[in-house]
Amino acid sequence: MRKLSATSLLRDRQFRALWSAQAVSEFGDRVSELALPLIAVTLLDASAFETGLLTAAVWLPNLLSLFIGTWVDQHRDKRPLMIAADLTRTVVLLTLPAAYWMDMLTLVQLYAIAILAGTAHVVFNTANAAFFVRVVPRPQFLEANSKLSATRSFSFMAGPAVGGVLVQWLTAPVAIVVDACSFLFSAVQVSRLKVEPGAADETSESLWRRAREGMGYLMRHPYLRSSLGCATTVNFFNMIGMALLVLFASRNLGLSAGVIGVAFGVGATGGLVGAIAAAPLTRMLGAGRLIAISAVVFPASIGILAVGGGPVWARATALAVAEFVGSFAVMCFDVPLNSLQAAVMHDHMRSRVVGAFASINYGVRPLGAVIGGLLGTWIGVRGTLLISAAGGALSVLWLLRSPIISTKSLDDLQPPEGVLVGSTSTV
Repeated sequence: MRKLSATSLLRDRQFRALWSAQAVSEFGDRVSELALPLIAVTLLDASAFETGLLTAAVWLPNLLSLFIGTWVDQHRDKRPLMIAADLTRTVVLLTLPAAYWMDMLTLVQLYAIAILAGTAHVVFNTANAAFFVRVVPRPQFLEANSKLSATRSFSFMAGPAVGGVLVQWLTAPVAIVVDACSFLFSAVQVSRLKVEPGAADETSESLWRRAREGMGYLMRHPYLRSSLGCATTVNFFNMIGMALLVLFASRNLGLSAGVIGVAFGVGATGGLVGAIAAAPLTRMLGAGRLIAISAVVFPASIGILAVGGGPVWARATALAVAEFVGSFAVMCFDVPLNSLQAAVMHDHMRSRVVGAFASINYGVRPLGAVIGGLLGTWIGVRGTLLISAAGGALSVLWLLRSPIISTKSLDDLQPPEGVLVGSTSTV
């Protein structure tokens, strides 16, 4: 694979195609995230429980990430799987406006769309984990992840506003067409990439055995095991607070929906700034130190909101500052950690290990949200937010005795070589 200078990524056609595919589909996702619940609530008169089931349906396929990733690892060329996943999402989403126009739309269809599109999303992500390292040279992992994260952050900043306008102008079902077209664009861009296929898992062992070996690899690897413990702890406690964030801002702080929306929009700029700053901060502080600092700051940021009070402007500022600090810190956590994981993971096990990671890391999110609701009822919302902040900050303990904390740059890491599937050794 050719080597590129740090500034040449923007001039590289291969990376630009992958980047544009991600950027457009991310903006499309923001439209669906707004439109799907609006369809359930406004057109199908869904109850709170039914709306909760729709959220659960979106997350459900992530619990199968380990097995989906194991299946993906059997394929040497991941590009056809990514294209098929994008086209599947295109077709599945287009059934929604079609059913709406024929007056046949039901909640069952919304659940099915959420599950099928979510499954295709997991296929794409697990395949992309292996595809990414074929497109981007190892020295450029940090730079590429920074750019991809910046795009995602910008979509969270501007996407909801664009989605709101589209929903208001076109109605929610028709706005879904925009998301469907975004996946079609992604499929076209990925199909243009000419990348030499990587290694495939060609073992004759059963899917269950290979999935178990992928999980074992994750749990034995000193870098991956520590990063999993840290990220899972962050996600669990963060969801405890996030489940009550809007409720606290509305009822406890007395902010209107418009003020909350503006505060979220202003705060979301922290993600874009963080994604841009992550690479230079990594070089300045070292990857391990930046990950550790961010593992504390990101979850602790919600504590800023918990102590908010005073006049309306002060309460709104507390919400915006908490969102800005948290968004900035999560990018400084994700960018170097994702790059580190890509650098140490064995090539022919990437998809199944990423799937195993996602099964645990994402699997705790619904659990955290449920516990957040129970704690909010028991001890109050403000106290729950403080528990969320303090508990999440403890995630740094996973890093203190791991090799991650002493890692300064990806150049310090040796690429994995000669690791056999099922081996008890770590890289």
